[in-house]
Amino acid sequence: MKYEVVMGLETHVELETKSKIFCSCGGHSEADQPNDCVCPACCGMPGMLPVTNKHAVELAVKAGIMLNCHINQYATFDKKSYYYPDLPCAYQITQWFHPICTDGYVEVPTKYGTSRIGIKQIHMEEDAGKLVHDDWADVSYVDFNRTSVPLIEIVSRPDFRSAEEVLNYLEKLKAMFRFGGISECEEGAMRCDVNISIRPEGSQELGVRSEIKNMSSLTAIERAIKYEVARHIDALERHTETLVQETRRWDDIKNRTFAMRNKETAADYRYFPDPNLMPIVVDDEWLASIREHMPATIEEKTAEYTDMGLSAQDIASLVSERKLCNIFDAVVADGRKPGDTAAWILTDCAGILRRSGKVIGELDIAPDDLSYIIGAVDEGKINRNVGKKVLSAVIEKGVSPEQYIKEQALDAKVDESLLLETVQKVLATETKAVGDYLGGKTKALQSLFGSCMKALRGKGDPAVIRELLEKEIEKLR
Repeated sequence: MKYEVVMGLETHVELETKSKIFCSCGGHSEADQPNDCVCPACCGMPGMLPVTNKHAVELAVKAGIMLNCHINQYATFDKKSYYYPDLPCAYQITQWFHPICTDGYVEVPTKYGTSRIGIKQIHMEEDAGKLVHDDWADVSYVDFNRTSVPLIEIVSRPDFRSAEEVLNYLEKLKAMFRFGGISECEEGAMRCDVNISIRPEGSQELGVRSEIKNMSSLTAIERAIKYEVARHIDALERHTETLVQETRRWDDIKNRTFAMRNKETAADYRYFPDPNLMPIVVDDEWLASIREHMPATIEEKTAEYTDMGLSAQDIASLVSERKLCNIFDAVVADGRKPGDTAAWILTDCAGILRRSGKVIGELDIAPDDLSYIIGAVDEGKINRNVGKKVLSAVIEKGVSPEQYIKEQALDAKVDESLLLETVQKVLATETKAVGDYLGGKTKALQSLFGSCMKALRGKGDPAVIRELLEKEIEKLR
């Protein structure tokens, strides 16, 4: 019998805010030690009242707009009650009755064409803490730094039919949210649970559902789906087990899932409105302001850069990191050529970072500094090689390019008399190379040119230096 896989995803995305969702503590990424980024509010002390982070609401609305959702202008927070050691209040603040966004969709490319994945809702909630298990000492530690970090949970409809669709969907969300400044989507900032069931091909009735948790990568998600599909088919055809609705965890080492607990229902969580938090009212003016300040999409940037004449490869590299686009746009707006600017960022800056074991996404340079270096090269103030040297100093040491050029005497527009004096000194000392050249060994001229550049420490226009060298050596015939 042929079977059809039916899957829905619950994707948790950590919002890129400077503070937590209900208090002023910084996000857990700012923490240096366990439990050093907590306060009485986020660690559940009695009497402490939460206050909603406005920026988190705006990011949630922006995510909803990106995913073509209806933005609910009235939303509330609710308490989801359950006990776990990393949940200090014994409940999680989430949105159950009135989520912030509903009824959206995202189009996902597959090898068979484009699939439209429905979004049931996006709701805001706080993250839980983190348990660290020490099997050697037989103890567990609780770190509350992550507690109350703002999340959105994107609940899809059961529209996935293959692991390929799941992976492409997650890759698209990651690209959209990173580019749009919603989330970095790295190091646990984007987590996904997969709800999966199997039914005979052509059937409209859903099968017994399993929820898979604890998947740390796209590769793990793909492997977990394949394992779970095989487990469900074996249960139906070979009666290896009786399928029950449950939550299962993925073991990346053993390459299989294990039962965690029976799947809870809404009644198990005893949802009720949080009396300490006022409803969120996104009025027309606020919603219009959010829409007005929506960042450009990857598709819009791709079209814009294509019109500038950039190659498809350069465009793909730039739009992979919003930071690169921001630097590129600012430098081009300052009057630099798009092609040259892309080359400086993607070739020269990337090479400098690579020497330090970094990637291009870690580029930290002020657009004004990069623009100054490119302009200095274009105007002949410094040559290209000196430009690379200045760029390296700016990236690695944070120096001012203008000041560095002055201090190191790198300005190519030096007095021509100094260049001539240097050329004449080289010709007077490098007698063997001069003799070789005059004897017909033309390659010796390159050696003399190198000696001139070394004596000048790279300053001066190479074309001017070569011209002077050729004139002076001819005088010796």
